[in-house]
Amino acid sequence: MNHRDRARGCLLGLAAGDALGAPAENMTPEQITARWGRLTEIEGGGTDDTEYTIFAASLLLRHGHALTPADVAAAYRSEIIPLMTGPMRGAGFSELGTVQALRRGLEPPLTGRVHAHGWSDGLAMRAAPYGIFCPGDPAEAARLVEQDGLVSGDGEGILGGRAVAGAVAAAMAGARPGEVADAALAVIPADSWTARAIARVREVLGDISGTAGQGTTGNGTTGQGTAGDGIPGDLGRRLHDAVVVRHYPWTDVAPEAVALALAAFLAGEGDVEASVTFGVGLGRDADTIGAIAGAMAGAFQGEAGVPRRWAERIGPATGKCLPAVKGRHVLDVADELAKGR
Repeated sequence: MNHRDRARGCLLGLAAGDALGAPAENMTPEQITARWGRLTEIEGGGTDDTEYTIFAASLLLRHGHALTPADVAAAYRSEIIPLMTGPMRGAGFSELGTVQALRRGLEPPLTGRVHAHGWSDGLAMRAAPYGIFCPGDPAEAARLVEQDGLVSGDGEGILGGRAVAGAVAAAMAGARPGEVADAALAVIPADSWTARAIARVREVLGDISGTAGQGTTGNGTTGQGTAGDGIPGDLGRRLHDAVVVRHYPWTDVAPEAVALALAAFLAGEGDVEASVTFGVGLGRDADTIGAIAGAMAGAFQGEAGVPRRWAERIGPATGKCLPAVKGRHVLDVADELAKGR
């Protein structure tokens, strides 16, 4: 499998996971099961996850390994802010806060700290291009995504982006699912919230080792919900208990979203459909969880691993959140990244 094929699978998987998870955002697994059973069909388009991913790719194509936070801030000021004629629709707290900080004349890293949402998963959701750009080099992918993150995030928000970029970089080189998770952990501090969350979900999955993705639970019974049937069920509840922040009103918490996306990828054994459907079934920030799981699985399996019925639903970006990327298709972006690395 060549680099271009993995790049196309990565961004197509991301866009599919984003679109599939969008209607389930902020819901619980129980609510999702009651409404859809297994959520398997894309109903609408993608969200800011896909559009910010395209924007991040444009930064890499322009600056490559020389990318700096100043370059990212300049792009916000020249390509995002001037085209905002009204509210910034669909954007996360970290991006909204960053735009406000830049408008006030602040510079990174202060722009990622003053809005108090530095832990947001806004960087993690758009980290995949950095992994595509650095196949087999998780450390460099993590370094590059941090340059982006210093503009809009801080602390665990940046670490979440580093983990996803490192994971995708490993998957782009053909690493197995467990090795992909190892790569995510290798580029973040072991005592970080993000690393502890990833370790917890791996412990939960270890209890059912060898059964995830086969439609059975650890005790050999069916109907409990695993990646094989796309319904989290009891396993999903155990994953929630392991990492979800209780009694907090928002769901875009980077350590939580990154850990749950990695859990879905591992439970699905790297299969795009199994990983994504399981991930979006976990609810919470479902579009971002689906996007991250889809990016990792797509990089692992390549373009052919993305279900054709999903691929056919992915069109050019509408620009509803970022007008600057309107009309851009993730497959074209993937080709450019593969060619320009």
